Amino acid sequence: MQNDNLGGASLEWRNYEMSKVIRLLFVLVSTHAALCVVSRADAQDLNVAAASDLQAVLPAIAERFQHQTGRIVKLAFGSSGNFYSQIQNGAPFDLFFSADIEYPNKLEAEGLAEPGTLYPYATGRIVLWVRKDSGIDVGRGLALLGDTRVRRIAIANPAHAPYGRAAVAALEHDKLYEAVRDKLVMGENVSQAAQFVESGNADAGILALSLALAPQLKEKGRYYAIPDSYYPPIDQGVVILRMSQHKEVARQFLEFLNRPEIVSLMRDFGFIIPESQSDRRSMER
Repeated sequence: MQNDNLGGASLEWRNYEMSKVIRLLFVLVSTHAALCVVSRADAQDLNVAAASDLQAVLPAIAERFQHQTGRIVKLAFGSSGNFYSQIQNGAPFDLFFSADIEYPNKLEAEGLAEPGTLYPYATGRIVLWVRKDSGIDVGRGLALLGDTRVRRIAIANPAHAPYGRAAVAALEHDKLYEAVRDKLVMGENVSQAAQFVESGNADAGILALSLALAPQLKEKGRYYAIPDSYYPPIDQGVVILRMSQHKEVARQFLEFLNRPEIVSLMRDFGFIIPESQSDRRSMER
């Protein structure tokens, strides 16, 4: 009986010692995590919400910015309309690159953007894209969408994606929208629309020129440039958000966009860049 009590006491002692070790480890881990958070906060990382048409070019710009300044830029890509709603609901972004300048305009009017920081950075363009192995002659332009071999046409959802609205406008311009309406497959954003046609889940797609010029799609497909006159200008704008804790770094990033090598890179991906401040003001209107 005595041995049993001693054994129980020994077990309790071991459990007590183990609990102390666990508590110590918890403190050490928590302290390390806290230090990491402080370290990350000191780095003043930028959280950027960006339209999907920038997916091919913005990572390269962010990498160059980080190399020159040491500031990390975290990028999230999606549809401009969805990001607008998220920002209205308090999403913790520092910068918002929209494919439709109206969304930053609205945020500014609602007091959710830093006053005076709205910046029209580019105008986008749309193309008709098909896979090289599809056997479809993209040179026929939008008329090919009426072909019986084209069963599914990928576009971004026009409800919240500016490139989707541009696609619908182009189809309506050629009086094709009603004829092909049942063939349309909606991507959540223009990048997802590109994935549909790249994977073969759609036979053709109306996509951002910037994505068609990205290495992956450029290698796999061919495109037809839809005339700019077929759809309203896709004027794009960026704004610093009012809730940002890193406004100075955000301003540095916007200034970085004006560097000649960055402007040249944007043009290489098919964006029209305003030549002057007067051009930028006309885009804002």
